Amino acid sequence: MFETAGRAGVVTLDRPKALNSLSEAMVRSLKEALEEWRRDDRVERVVLKAEGKAFCAGGDVLDVYARRAGAVDFFGVEYQTDLLTGLYEKPIVALLDGVCMGGGVGISGHGSHRVATDNLVFAMPEVGIGLFPDVGASHILSRLPGESGMWLALTGSRVGRDEAAALGIVTHPIDAGRLGDALDRAVHARGLDGALDELVVKTAPRDDEAAKMIDAAFAGDDIMMMLERLNEAAADSELAAKAVKAIGQKSPTSLMITVRQLREATEKSLTECLATDFRIVSRVLEGPDLYEGIRALLVDKDNAPRWDPARLDQVDPDEIAVYFAVPPHGDLDLSGAAI
Repeated sequence: MFETAGRAGVVTLDRPKALNSLSEAMVRSLKEALEEWRRDDRVERVVLKAEGKAFCAGGDVLDVYARRAGAVDFFGVEYQTDLLTGLYEKPIVALLDGVCMGGGVGISGHGSHRVATDNLVFAMPEVGIGLFPDVGASHILSRLPGESGMWLALTGSRVGRDEAAALGIVTHPIDAGRLGDALDRAVHARGLDGALDELVVKTAPRDDEAAKMIDAAFAGDDIMMMLERLNEAAADSELAAKAVKAIGQKSPTSLMITVRQLREATEKSLTECLATDFRIVSRVLEGPDLYEGIRALLVDKDNAPRWDPARLDQVDPDEIAVYFAVPPHGDLDLSGAAI
């Protein structure tokens, strides 16, 4: 839903029963609204909020499952919309209450203000369905402290408000009871930053030992070495043991793609990261793992995906390189996001 109120254009995600997962129609309409509001001098800022208990659980992957390779159009317009939020000349204030994953990160994570309550559950769990951290998330994850981005990407781990704030994912941590105040200030306040800063609460810092383990284990670009270090640390670290188990459940191909994707992203702009995402997803849509992952987790719900190939040591590095090449239908046109 779209409306103008006070000084803002207000977007409300209104599929609460589907955890506000994004359809192609939703991202198209969001893109159109953002393009209209960027030209409207009466709109000083944009506010993103959601109905229900989630901000946005991601893209509508069941629709992707049904459309197969035809879903490339959805990803294309989604990435164009994500880039628009990142290049937007006006503040974009995302009010994050509850789950924010995948596509929800794409529309909220590149804007100027990320206001999150203690209900926040942040994650990029795509490798668990045979995908990869897309929607420009590699631009965000590759710039987080130490190796925390690689840890989040490869394990799909969930973090709450405090850790997300400590990592810089959240700009304004607030209490859930002040969400209405945050909305009111985002819409009406003359001085946006000062008004939101007044709501910020003190949050817990990161666990130093956990951070050290993550930085040591996830260094480099060899996932087999990462797993070796994690296995060594697992005897003394519950976090390391959980990481080993989590990675063992993911698509080997997706894991290999993600390591290269994040390492290369450190030198790329958001535009370049999203262009790479489109190259990768174009190839992923032609392979088996994405559909197998969606089947196992969301269709049959047996939680037993049969990945192809099934093990990391069976993945051909030369095959991974193909995912980063220009797809047969060409690169995504991202020129429209810039004025």
